[in-house]
Amino acid sequence: MKIIMETRHLSCRLIAIGLVLSFYICSFAQIHVTIDDPEYWTVSNLAPYVGERVIFDTPLIVTSNYNTLYVSPRRIFSATNQCIPMSDEYNMLLALNAEGSIQLTGVSGYHRMGEKIYNLEADVLMGSLKMISGEWRGNTRADLETTLPDIDQRGKHDLLICGMNLEYYLVEQFSSPGPRDSYEHQKQRAKVSKALAKINADIYGLVEIQQGDNAMREIAEDLTENTGRPFSFIPDKSGASGTYTKSSFVYCTDKVEPVGAIQEIESGVSNRKKMQAFRELATGEMFIYSINHFKAKSGNGSGPDADQGDGQGGYNATRVGEANAVINKYNKFKTSIGDEDILIMGDLNAYGKEDPITTFTKQQFTDLHRYFHADSSYSYTYRSEAGYLDHALCNASMLPQITGMNAFHINSDENDKYTYDKSDDRTMFRCSDHDPVLVGIKLNKELKPDTSMAVVYSEQEIYIRNAVSPNTPSYYRIYSTSGHLLLQANITSDIEYIEKPFLSGIYVLIIYYNGRVYREKIYIP
Repeated sequence: MKIIMETRHLSCRLIAIGLVLSFYICSFAQIHVTIDDPEYWTVSNLAPYVGERVIFDTPLIVTSNYNTLYVSPRRIFSATNQCIPMSDEYNMLLALNAEGSIQLTGVSGYHRMGEKIYNLEADVLMGSLKMISGEWRGNTRADLETTLPDIDQRGKHDLLICGMNLEYYLVEQFSSPGPRDSYEHQKQRAKVSKALAKINADIYGLVEIQQGDNAMREIAEDLTENTGRPFSFIPDKSGASGTYTKSSFVYCTDKVEPVGAIQEIESGVSNRKKMQAFRELATGEMFIYSINHFKAKSGNGSGPDADQGDGQGGYNATRVGEANAVINKYNKFKTSIGDEDILIMGDLNAYGKEDPITTFTKQQFTDLHRYFHADSSYSYTYRSEAGYLDHALCNASMLPQITGMNAFHINSDENDKYTYDKSDDRTMFRCSDHDPVLVGIKLNKELKPDTSMAVVYSEQEIYIRNAVSPNTPSYYRIYSTSGHLLLQANITSDIEYIEKPFLSGIYVLIIYYNGRVYREKIYIP
């Protein structure tokens, strides 16, 4: 009897131990982490969880994919893309960026920057996370292969315009940078031609393409073959001169025709700032397209061109001079051509809040990245920080004729191991280090700026005054200055009040209504 009783006690103890172990196993990964303030989150917020296994209720975004992955609850943006250089906001963002990402190990497969991982279960280690499980979504190659980004945010476009840096597209006199021989060029050509055909624009403004006509001719011929539409290019006075590159235009001859001669702007670096008028064949309407490649930040400038330590890099004064030269050429050209509508695109080697860009915006040109996407837009990634060097700006008369714009993220989020000189990858991905920027246009002189929405705010309240019928589908979104969506809701009345559950600071309010977009920057004290 004694033995039987001891056996029973032993069985009970084993059952009890099993239940306890089962409890610990089940509860081991039940620490849920919700990041309520992704804008201000830093790695230090994980200190209480070191040594624990957690599940993140907030999706984390890949901010770097070189050698190892880094993740953050927000995209990390260049400070001068979001903030006026040396401002308090700029200095705050610099500090947040420095501690904004954490290494993620234990990951299999290739993941692009911008991909999100949902329901991440991970062990929190000192300075890193070890992934146990999670679900990857968004910004994958498969996503980008199926569709182009939306350029019809406020109506259907008639013309698609593309601006793109081709990262030293050479067809002869090969040397680095650029393809070092014909074999490398053929790989570069395969990747670029697939990207341009996928976009299938009506006009391309191209930068970093070899001087002379041969490179432009090759691009036009490839587009004609790959799209089944006839393409030509604008010849200019530049001849092939080693590996020096230029900017120029390729266009579909059954959609548009050039009007007048190409305009050269010689301030700064030669052959890199061009302006051309185009007429849409279907409507007879015209506009001016300016494609540009401003002086790079690299190198040792002197005097005003020396790096001032304000985040804008070297040769900032030269880039400001180039911006003014474009504006001056436009003011003369619009009179001679008889049309004031202008779209300015290209690699301006300056982020969104740097002096060359504010030179344009202070002259009443609209930054289309911010107009349509608040502070969430980017076309380039450098040292894990996103921003846009590749711009799209327009004047007041052109703005109502823009249906939308977007960057096509086939390059900036890719690991550069997929470039033509480092791999045999012949997809369109990482065909350049810059993303192509796409703009939709519906030319119509009768379109006027819309004033049917207004935003009123004070320290106590924010409200939208709506002159559009409440039955018209309308909604608003509020973003932080680093592009994080904080709030969105439908507009259901002629006066729509917005709660202010935010900290003091600067925010971007975008209203979408009646096929239009209204944008306002608001300050909450």
